[in-house]
Amino acid sequence: MKDWNIVVTARDEGFDRTCEILGRMGPLRRTDYMNIMVMKIHDVEQFVNRLTEMFSKDPGILKYDIARIVPLQRTFTFQSADEFESRAKEIILGWLEKLAGKSFHIRMHRRGFKGKIHAQDEESVLGGLLLDALKEAGTPGSISFKDPDAIIDIETVSNRAGISIWMREDLERYAFLHLD
Repeated sequence: MKDWNIVVTARDEGFDRTCEILGRMGPLRRTDYMNIMVMKIHDVEQFVNRLTEMFSKDPGILKYDIARIVPLQRTFTFQSADEFESRAKEIILGWLEKLAGKSFHIRMHRRGFKGKIHAQDEESVLGGLLLDALKEAGTPGSISFKDPDAIIDIETVSNRAGISIWMREDLERYAFLHLD
């Protein structure tokens, strides 16, 4: 599955059950990375609502089986670290209005491109870029790791990436995100 928009991380002991549960909700594919799966869901809002309902009925799924599920709003393929950074910059700069005057941080979960893309470096570069752009727009923001207004999540699996922005309300509503 090359065109995914959901990244799933299963707990070691819950991998098979995670595959069983989520496999009923849409196409699910294992990756080459331990306990990582990807999905392509056409109606993400419906999927998220189904997850929320399922976890409210059986919270043990999140405790024992599924570590995190992250829907991605934008996805792209890249062939180099430079191409990754260029595409990521383009996407996050599109969220300036949402981040105007807000606190945020960027969290990256990298799988693949080891030694070529460094998650902490990318978080810092992209965060600095946003801070500069917000200041230039006259709506300065700030980096915060404690109760931020938003978290931008970046997921990579091999040479494919997905990026989402999650506002505080989303982070409170969707227990399955576990971005930090």
